[in-house]
Amino acid sequence: GRSRLLEDFRNNRYPNIQLRDLAGHIVEFSQDQHGSRFIQQKLERATNGEKHLVFHEILPAAYSLMTDVFGNYVIQKFFEFGSEEQKHHLASCIRGHVLPLALQMYGCRVIQKALECIPPNVQHELVMELDGHVLKCVKDQNGNHVVQKCIECVDPHALQFIIDAFQGQVYALSTHPYGCRVIQRILEHCLTEQTLPILNEMHDQTDRLVQDQYGNYVIQHVLEHGTPEDRSKIVMQLRGNILPLSQHKFASNVVEKCVSFASRTERALLIDEVCNTNDGPHNALYTMMKDQFANYVVQKMIDVAEPAQRKLLMHRIRPHVATLRKYTYGKHILAKLEKYYM
Repeated sequence: GRSRLLEDFRNNRYPNIQLRDLAGHIVEFSQDQHGSRFIQQKLERATNGEKHLVFHEILPAAYSLMTDVFGNYVIQKFFEFGSEEQKHHLASCIRGHVLPLALQMYGCRVIQKALECIPPNVQHELVMELDGHVLKCVKDQNGNHVVQKCIECVDPHALQFIIDAFQGQVYALSTHPYGCRVIQRILEHCLTEQTLPILNEMHDQTDRLVQDQYGNYVIQHVLEHGTPEDRSKIVMQLRGNILPLSQHKFASNVVEKCVSFASRTERALLIDEVCNTNDGPHNALYTMMKDQFANYVVQKMIDVAEPAQRKLLMHRIRPHVATLRKYTYGKHILAKLEKYYM
């Protein structure tokens, strides 16, 4: 059970208690919800002497505290506010255990905080322990956050093993709830020669990825943050299918991004495609205006079109005003019409 000291503390019997009053009880307090919070708050403004007192007791129990629901926060605070030497000692406790900690609910937070706060040479040592276990971590609800943090905080030259593990796996990972996030981090932080093979695999599967509930985010990310060349490749792969893709729950988001981020020439081609394609008796635009997903694409087209092309869009929409009033989704389009013209 709890010590008398912790019981009394929890019952507010010590209004002015200080860190030094906890001597001999630091680990116990760290594993208690209220005790842990108290230590965390005090550590932010503690003297070196107080930190030393706390650390001296914590170090022998460090590994078990890392995986403790309340203890992990005390360890994290030392990575933030501890001395270089204290951080070094804690990193030594992690060494040899990076994988199990990365996969553990609380340990994964400690690893992430450590990566933010330790020098590059120590980062590299710890990160290398994930070599050979990359996909296991990426697909894990805790481990994926650690891999993302590695990519954000560690020199990409030290992360080639992550890129290598993704070879031939880009489609599978882009369509995975955690994998799609890790792919996006790689595209943001890694070297051009590292992202190149990832992007090549992605481009080969664009038509499948845009229709996937997770894959569509990867394609959207490239449209927003990628090079003009990568953007163009995606736009060219979707051209000719704008109508069916716009009616698709996930792909419609990608088409919207295409319309927003394409070059002026490409944007004109995309808008032209729906103005001039016939869908039975109607043009594609008419079908899109009434559709629960595609109507957003039409709205985006109206917003970003050049004046001459916007005029053409309006000209195509105007005959259908009466019909649009009957549709929930058509009303959005009418609001746009009124904003720009009527």
